[in-house]
Amino acid sequence: MQHTTPHTHNTQATKKAAKAKPGFWTFFAIFMIIFGGVIAPQLKAAEAETVPSFQVEVIGEGKPVLLIPGLMSDSRVWQQTASALKGDYQLHLISVAGFAGTPALAGELLPRLQQDLLAYINQAQLQKPAIVGHSLGAFMAFALASSTPEQIGKVIAVDGLPYIAPIFSRNPATQVADMQQQALQIKAYYQQLNGEQLKAGAAQGIFIQARAPEHQQQVLEMAATSDSRSVGQAMYELLTTDLRPQVGAIQSKVWLLGASGALPPAQQAQAEALYQQQISTIANATLVMNTSSRHFMMLDEPDWFISQLRQALQE
Repeated sequence: MQHTTPHTHNTQATKKAAKAKPGFWTFFAIFMIIFGGVIAPQLKAAEAETVPSFQVEVIGEGKPVLLIPGLMSDSRVWQQTASALKGDYQLHLISVAGFAGTPALAGELLPRLQQDLLAYINQAQLQKPAIVGHSLGAFMAFALASSTPEQIGKVIAVDGLPYIAPIFSRNPATQVADMQQQALQIKAYYQQLNGEQLKAGAAQGIFIQARAPEHQQQVLEMAATSDSRSVGQAMYELLTTDLRPQVGAIQSKVWLLGASGALPPAQQAQAEALYQQQISTIANATLVMNTSSRHFMMLDEPDWFISQLRQALQE
């Protein structure tokens, strides 16, 4: 079975950079290295109001699995994964509004996406689907599974966390209140940069995203067709939404696959401890770190990744 459809339930740069404190520039540089990319022009607000929050392609037969990509990515990141799993699972490949050429929407992004994904699960009568999410998609998997634990099956978080800010502060005690000002600055900053400025920043740190040149290029190509307003909005929402207090409500099995291959060996243990802290209140959670993979582990380590995914889905 294969079809592609937009989901329609409840749908709704200047040349100089913004001035900010040095602390913000340090934080933003780190954020750009990990999540930076080339940003395309925004849609007009009137055009964005009628856009669905995601599009979905369904392939394969079997137990339902939703695969949600990360910031400035679309379902192409799952191409090899889908080829390997479609004989055993019904795969729902999600492409989020505003990323990688998918039309952007107006207003909030992640709350709307969460609402619409849950509506899609109910409308399609998916029985406790597994959620596989990369980066931002992992955050969304944690959001779905903690808000409606009785409706969501296994969660496989691919290098993504309930709250991303401690990754940059390197302090697990970081709270939303600590990040509010920087989150607003990042959101505004994105609205003032053009694509060439963002491309230059992303190219400097693309080695953190993926190892192979062809995969790095794929990441940049997806980012090149993303919408700047959507990316800034998503960054703001990720930095001002801390799911750690609520993930303890998750009832299903959780696998967190972390990638620390871009870090010096001396820092990998610290990263692992930070990841572990974020899932410590989940009753049935497993952390597996890949110390050679970059952020896009489905591209860097496809065989290892698919093996881990199969094991998680079969447990």
